[in-house]
Amino acid sequence: MTGIWGILNITPDSFSDGGRYVELDIALARARTMRAQGASIVDVGGESTRPGAERIGSIEEQRRVLPVIEALTADGIPTSIDTLNADTAAAAVRAGARIVNDVSGGLADERMLATVADLDADIAIGHWRGPSSDMYAHAQYVRIAREVASELRERVTAAAVAGIAPSRVILDPGIGFAKSGEQNWEVLRGLDEIIGLGHRVLVGTSRKRFLADTLDGDPGQARRDLATAVTSALAARAGAWAVRVHDVDATRDALAVASAWDGV
Repeated sequence: MTGIWGILNITPDSFSDGGRYVELDIALARARTMRAQGASIVDVGGESTRPGAERIGSIEEQRRVLPVIEALTADGIPTSIDTLNADTAAAAVRAGARIVNDVSGGLADERMLATVADLDADIAIGHWRGPSSDMYAHAQYVRIAREVASELRERVTAAAVAGIAPSRVILDPGIGFAKSGEQNWEVLRGLDEIIGLGHRVLVGTSRKRFLADTLDGDPGQARRDLATAVTSALAARAGAWAVRVHDVDATRDALAVASAWDGV
């Protein structure tokens, strides 16, 4: 079955849960709950990548995330580090993280790919066309799914040149990054373009604005989570290796129902 990554934001400004898990004991309790609900990985992030977010320094980022990763590793809970910074990636892997999740695909920090090459960790390479502060200015495409796949292929090549074996690479189409609402749907409809590259594919739609825009009225968090679970099940059916979500419980149920439907 498609794996589930549980999102754990140790940030004051993430778009849907900023500030909720900045205290260590609360963050650990949340991670343990997600693991019990079926998360295969807890994805720990200390810097928001929401639209318009400003960058923070790696020292502050590490202050937020390293105690969490160390404690979860001691508990035997697998983690990934959601970061744009090579220094944070290295420190997090030393603390126990198994995967570096870089939504920029190594473009935000030119040292990232070489750093990961020297680590005993996999890397999730996201599709990215610029920082969150102005990413929508770069949302210009002709055939978006094909272009996203092509740009991800370029990042895989860059990773290989840096010394990262293809077997260590996970691809993320970057839903919500430098893409309008309809463009996100086009990428999801064309997910086979990315899966066809032959790598594991991670899809993250969780609570994003393009989901809310499809719903009537005022779509609160519960409705966004339901929409996330549906898109996650559809991504799984399309061949996604894992989905990245806030609500692990709902997603686990949606994946189970989809598997039963398919007789898996």
